[in-house]
Amino acid sequence: MTLGYVLSENPGETDRLLSMFASLHQMAETAVVGVVQSNVTCKDANGCDMDALVLPDGPTIRISQSLGKNARGCRLDPAALEQAVSEVQKRLLPETELLIVNKFGKHEADGRGFRELIAHAICNAVPVLTAVNQQNLKAFLEFSGDCAVELQPNGQALLEWFDGQAVPAQTV
Repeated sequence: MTLGYVLSENPGETDRLLSMFASLHQMAETAVVGVVQSNVTCKDANGCDMDALVLPDGPTIRISQSLGKNARGCRLDPAALEQAVSEVQKRLLPETELLIVNKFGKHEADGRGFRELIAHAICNAVPVLTAVNQQNLKAFLEFSGDCAVELQPNGQALLEWFDGQAVPAQTV
């Protein structure tokens, strides 16, 4: 299956896992594009700031907005997310070997965000790796149909999945 996903259970865990996986493949000179997220503790509010590193070489875009100390709403900055989508779209080339999207979140569940890029990559046989939380799992499974496979949230499972995406050399 060209679409692999991990269910995110613990906040930040899948962010670290996907970041590590991206770094490993960059060192192996895999043509990887996408975004990975890092979280920075907020000094003036609850939660954290979310930074998306556009692969392979930046920029880093802050995709969260500060809503103040007592805010409880979604802190995602939709304009910043769309900027990240645009940056990734510029880098998605025919030679791309892997697309990593830090999360299939509410925006993707609602038909926005990285949704079209994920579909484009799948249609072009580019393996896609992402994370999904329980809240968006139903929408993700409806979107992905039968081309998604759930992966255990560990590096070995991700490596085995990606290794299985390689197309064997054609013999003449």
